[in-house]
Amino acid sequence: MTTSKTPLLDRIASPEDLRKLRPSELKQVAEDLRRETIDAVSVTGGHLGAGLGVVELTVALHYVFDTPRDKVIWDVGHQTYPHKILTGRRDRIRTLRMGGGLSGFTKRAESEYDAFGAGHSSTSISAGLGMAVARDLADGDNHVVAVIGDSSMSAGMAYEALNNAGALHSRLIVILNDNDMSIAPPTGAMSAYLARLVSGGAYRSIREAAKQLASHLPRFIYDKARKAEEFSRSFITGGTMFEELGFYYVGPIDGHNLDHLLPVLKNVRDKDDGPVLVHVVTQKGKGFGPAEESADKCHAVNKFDVATGIQIKPKANAPTYTNIFAKALIAEAEHDDKIVAITAAMPSGTGLDIFGKAFPHRTFDVAIAEQHAVTFAAGLACEGYKPFCALYSTFLQRGYDQVVHDVAIQNLPVRFAIDRAGLVGADGPTHAGAFDLAYLGCLPGFVLMAPADEGELMHMVATAAAYDDGPSAFRYPRGEGVGVELPERGEILEIGKGRILREGTKVAILSLGTRLADSMKAAAELENYGVSTTVADARFAKPIDRELLRSLAANHEALIVVEEGSIGGFGSQVFQALSEDGMLDGMRGAFKFRSMTLPDAYIDHDKHELMIARAMLDSKAIVGKALELLGDEKAAARVMIA
Repeated sequence: MTTSKTPLLDRIASPEDLRKLRPSELKQVAEDLRRETIDAVSVTGGHLGAGLGVVELTVALHYVFDTPRDKVIWDVGHQTYPHKILTGRRDRIRTLRMGGGLSGFTKRAESEYDAFGAGHSSTSISAGLGMAVARDLADGDNHVVAVIGDSSMSAGMAYEALNNAGALHSRLIVILNDNDMSIAPPTGAMSAYLARLVSGGAYRSIREAAKQLASHLPRFIYDKARKAEEFSRSFITGGTMFEELGFYYVGPIDGHNLDHLLPVLKNVRDKDDGPVLVHVVTQKGKGFGPAEESADKCHAVNKFDVATGIQIKPKANAPTYTNIFAKALIAEAEHDDKIVAITAAMPSGTGLDIFGKAFPHRTFDVAIAEQHAVTFAAGLACEGYKPFCALYSTFLQRGYDQVVHDVAIQNLPVRFAIDRAGLVGADGPTHAGAFDLAYLGCLPGFVLMAPADEGELMHMVATAAAYDDGPSAFRYPRGEGVGVELPERGEILEIGKGRILREGTKVAILSLGTRLADSMKAAAELENYGVSTTVADARFAKPIDRELLRSLAANHEALIVVEEGSIGGFGSQVFQALSEDGMLDGMRGAFKFRSMTLPDAYIDHDKHELMIARAMLDSKAIVGKALELLGDEKAAARVMIA
């Protein structure tokens, strides 16, 4: 008979089962949960360190609070693998981030225990406050808990929410999970005792009685007494800022010690007025040696060997676009001391960790603050510097107002390096860079580029570095390039000029970005159907190469535009240009135009190639679209079902 490695966890199908256990059994549950989390991620890959850091906190929250009636909002959602295991999804935990499997983040459609979807950070307090106010309006009595990491607290949105929550005085519990910034000293028995004391009803009752008594004293004495009490509590705990924002501060406490966590959480649960903030100190990667020892605490990992922690990394066929961007930017910065680089808490994700090693004093990580990053870059540009603001496509969305008002309207030469453009595989729709072509392409004066391969990316970095007449951006995907030979330094491209790679006479395919490889493959396949095909690489989404566009429209029966972006993007710009130039007027006869974009839907996580096929942007879909345009419906149908 095989003995289970997780005997107590095996008895838990939901938090209701967890709450039937004795408090003395919870430490073993946490050990089982940590073991199960490590084992699951070793099979699936994904975010590991953050989840390991909140194992005890996850157990304590589901034990003390009546979830899902009580709402727990996680910020960010990648730390919720232990939460998923405890909330009825253990049987699917080894499908994390796989096609048809569990999301790597919280997802409302996946479980009633996922109170709020969170693929990005710093949203929990705002969402939690909204839920708390909704509860109050409905005369409800459930609890709302927002769990926010210290890194997430670097975003302005978190402070906007704290300010509003303090003013509204709604009953809201915020757990500040301090696992990285070390904003508090190591906690011990005295700190835990004080946290338990000040969170308890007896202390609060005495405090309230003293406040009532003091209110009858002269105003000067009352104010001094109130400040003295707050100071005496904050001097030990460090919570002065939160107190000033209107929160009752408790902490710091050891987030891995259930004997400390449980009584404090019970006390704040039973606090019946106003917002409270509990400061919990945890260790990212806790309980797994390789994670504790690694620089990033195994933030995101591939599949790995549990015994050694060694990750199983697939052999790379070509360098990643991210690394090529870093290489190209270094090459430009070596020749131009005005080039500086900015990122928002993603130095390794954007390649700026590499740039930072070469130019540490010209690299700026502004934390999770994309709005600030954009305007900070605008300020640098005002003073003659050449800022490259490197952000993921979906993260740049957070700074869009600043892109418009602080950069575009003032025509400042800020360069946006947009990583993770297009579909991103296992991270799913929260991280898919689907909209940048649409939301930047509509801005007057913007130069917008998309490389077809890693060599083109180097050219576009060089072009952006040389372009000083206004804002520019270049978007590139996650993952490896196609393996082209790379120059030592990129060449400066002529602004707004595309290129033709294959000449034909019947159908023209105009590709933007990395859909070019599939476009070339489609053209070769179309030759088997007797369809002579031209393939052009737009290079620039804005300004559009009008001369190239007119030539393609005038000399072919059909024009197909292909992009890995949403509707409203490059294809819409092409349609507008063709319309303005009269190329779609009735006298053009049989000319046909189609735009192939991402579907008007969010595509769930899967392998990138499968997502592209589902979006109908692969070579087979392009061939089918061309045959359909030419009137060969039967051949098109055969291609699509093959």
